[in-house]
Amino acid sequence: MSKTPCEISWFSALCDDDYEFLGVPDAKLKSSWEHCRDIVLAAETGGFDNILLPSGYALGIDTTAFAAAIAPMLRRMALLMAVRIGETWPPQLARQIATIDRTLGGRLTVNIISSDMPGETLASAPRYARTVEAMQILKTLLNGESLDHQGEFWQLKVDPPRIGTVSGKAPLLYFGGLSPDAREAAAKGCDVFLMWPDKRENVAAIIADMKTRAANHGRTLRFGYRAHVIVRDTEAEARTYADRLLSKLDAEQGAEIRAKSLDSTSVGVAAQAALRENASDDGYAEENLWTGVGRARSGAGAAIVGDPDQVRAKLEMYRDMGIDAFILSGYPHAAEADLFARHVLPHIDHAPLTR
Repeated sequence: MSKTPCEISWFSALCDDDYEFLGVPDAKLKSSWEHCRDIVLAAETGGFDNILLPSGYALGIDTTAFAAAIAPMLRRMALLMAVRIGETWPPQLARQIATIDRTLGGRLTVNIISSDMPGETLASAPRYARTVEAMQILKTLLNGESLDHQGEFWQLKVDPPRIGTVSGKAPLLYFGGLSPDAREAAAKGCDVFLMWPDKRENVAAIIADMKTRAANHGRTLRFGYRAHVIVRDTEAEARTYADRLLSKLDAEQGAEIRAKSLDSTSVGVAAQAALRENASDDGYAEENLWTGVGRARSGAGAAIVGDPDQVRAKLEMYRDMGIDAFILSGYPHAAEADLFARHVLPHIDHAPLTR
C-alpha cells in the first residue's frame, strides 16, 4: 500500500531564534522583516510545501502582520501562521485569517497556541477550555456560518466575515501539547496534532493515545512532527557540525535562554528535558536523533542528524508510524533550508496537506 505524500515545512525565525553558534546572539540573524522574509523566500525557492511563522509576544516580530506582508510575495508555498489565543478576539482573528488566506491564494494554515493573555496566568484546564472554544468559533465563522456561541469565555452572536477564505472553509488548524488538558483540547478541535522530537516508541504511544482520544469525540486527526535537522554529505560531517553549533555555548547562558520562553514550564518542555537528560554522553537519544539543540532553546529540542540517506530514512520511519507533516528547521535557518532542499527534499514524496 503506497503512502500518501507528506507535507514538508520549514521555519522562519520570527522570535529571535536564529544562530550560527547556539546561544550566541548575532545581529545579522536577529528577527527582522528583512531577515525573516529572506528565510521564507529561500524556503519557497527550495520547494518546501509550507513554512511555520512562530509567535511570541516577548520576542521578535508580529506574526500576523508578517504573514500579511509576505503573502503576496509567494507563488505556491503555504504559510502556517501561529496565533496566540490569549491575545485574540476570535471574530477579529477569523477576519484576519480570511483576509490573509485571500491574499495568499487560499494557502493559509493556522497553528493554534493555547497562550495566556500577556500579564495573566490562567490554570491549564480553563486555558485549554478557552482554546477549544476559540477553535470552535473560528471553524464556524470561517466555514461561512453564522455564530451563536454561549460559552464560558465568549458569548457571541455574529455573522461570518464578509470575505471568507478561498475554499469557503476553515483552514487546517495545527496544535500541539502533551498535558492531559492539551491532548483533550487537540482531540476536540484541531486537525493536525503536532509533536516535538522523541524516541520512536514514545512517538508511537502519543499517536495511539491521540487517535483514541479523537475517536471518543467522533473525530480523526492527522499528525505532525516538529524537529531540527542537520544534513551533510557524511554522518561524520553532520555530527561535527552539530558539535560546532554548541562550541560557544555557556551552560548558564543556555539555561537562561530556556527560562525566557513562555512555554518553559510546560509538560512538552519537560519531556524534551527528559529526552536530553537520558541521552547518551554524546547527546543522542537514539540513532540520528541529537538532543544538543535543547541545551540552548525551549520547545523542540532535538535534531535529526546524518547524511542524506539517513535523514530521509528517519523521516520515512516517522511516515510509516503515521506522521503526515514535518516542520523542520536548522541553524542558520536559510543556509540549512538550502542544504535540506538540495539533498533530501527531492527524494521524498511530499505535497501540502489538504482537507
